[in-house]
Amino acid sequence: MKVKVISRSTDEFTRERSQDLQRVFRNFDPSLRSQEKAVEYVRALNAAKLDKIFARPFIGAMDGHRDSIKCMAKNPNYLKAIFSGSDDGDIRLWDLASRRTVCQFPGHQGAVQGLTVSTDGSILVSCGSDCTVRLWNVPDANLADSDILSDNSAKPVAVYVWKNAFRAVDHQWDGDLFATAGAQVDIWNHNRSQPVNTFDWGADTTISVRFNPGEPNILATSANDRSITLYDLRMSSPARKVIMRTKTNSIAWNPMEPMNFTAANEDCNCYSYDARKLEEAKCVHKDHVSAVMDIDFSPTGREFVTGSYDRTVRIFQYNGGHSREIYHTKRMQRVFCVKYSCDASYVISGSDDTNLRLWKAKASEQLGVVLPRERKKHEYLEAVKNRYKHLPEVKRIVRHRHLPRPVYKAANLRRTMIEAERRKEQRRKAHSAPGSIVTEPVRKRRIIKEVE
Repeated sequence: MKVKVISRSTDEFTRERSQDLQRVFRNFDPSLRSQEKAVEYVRALNAAKLDKIFARPFIGAMDGHRDSIKCMAKNPNYLKAIFSGSDDGDIRLWDLASRRTVCQFPGHQGAVQGLTVSTDGSILVSCGSDCTVRLWNVPDANLADSDILSDNSAKPVAVYVWKNAFRAVDHQWDGDLFATAGAQVDIWNHNRSQPVNTFDWGADTTISVRFNPGEPNILATSANDRSITLYDLRMSSPARKVIMRTKTNSIAWNPMEPMNFTAANEDCNCYSYDARKLEEAKCVHKDHVSAVMDIDFSPTGREFVTGSYDRTVRIFQYNGGHSREIYHTKRMQRVFCVKYSCDASYVISGSDDTNLRLWKAKASEQLGVVLPRERKKHEYLEAVKNRYKHLPEVKRIVRHRHLPRPVYKAANLRRTMIEAERRKEQRRKAHSAPGSIVTEPVRKRRIIKEVE
């Protein structure tokens, strides 16, 4: 006769130390837990509600400038540093951890229009409306920890005077060249007082320039004639150009997919393009109710942040049509520049009210040290929320945002106008001969033509 007994090794359930957690044995047979989905749904609902309760995105404001902040730059070699330039010619280096000015760079006689830092983080390049390009030595990272902060002012290493005012500047991701935008696009070397190359396509002013992160010799610019132009430094002439219905204020390349870039447009939308196929936008990102002034991609390439004339900062998924997050304060005025921090944890915005503001990239994220068990818990709740995000109640809670009254009213008005236009087009199509009116998709509608 056989007798079955439960045999269990003491090693499986005995703790080595009294501080260790008790080992829990689970049977994952779905038939034993018939309410598992219902339990998970409640957890997803509670996680969505807790996110709302703990959403405190604003960390602090950094004041010190006396005029509108027009441009910012990150130091690729130092996580806590951010440079800002204002309309009164003042350039400052900030320490994000202490939210204090580390160093000032006086010298520009007019508005500072562009800032960029070299690949190794040692040279700061600034340009302005006073027709000068200035090169500065970036102070040592340890300077932020010193007590003497207000008396630190740097002298420019080199000053290059040119014929026209400048509107933007950007440095190669890998190399010694930097590009300035103004009456034309000029390519400079650190050691040359004259541009090594000049590109000109059309008579209008170029207002923004961005180097490609994957291919150092390719750059994109936008101009006042509503064009977006791609240049290749290995060629003597511009490569391609697309003309839109409204002006593009800023451009940002996706660092993880360097063939794609997103353009911040004057018509309240952002347009993502594939540089190899400019006749159609890959995605149209809507939600702003006024001109989008600046845009910057997260280092992960999965999200980007935009700053707008409607006094809000929004965060979009790289392939999402609508914003994931909106940030605003009562005191924040028109946002002219935005940047993601180098670790993708924070967003910095510079606005018309002379302040830089520091925000969390995830509004409800816990700051400080997170224990491994806490991190696993957060990841589990995020996964559960993601699983049930399509259900109405979870979707409603996750999507809901309080908007300032002017933005809310402007969004309603804009929605009404777009709907009226759509209805009008439908009626015109219904009362015309079949095939005589072709509806153009939104991704092509704002593009006039592509020039090669």
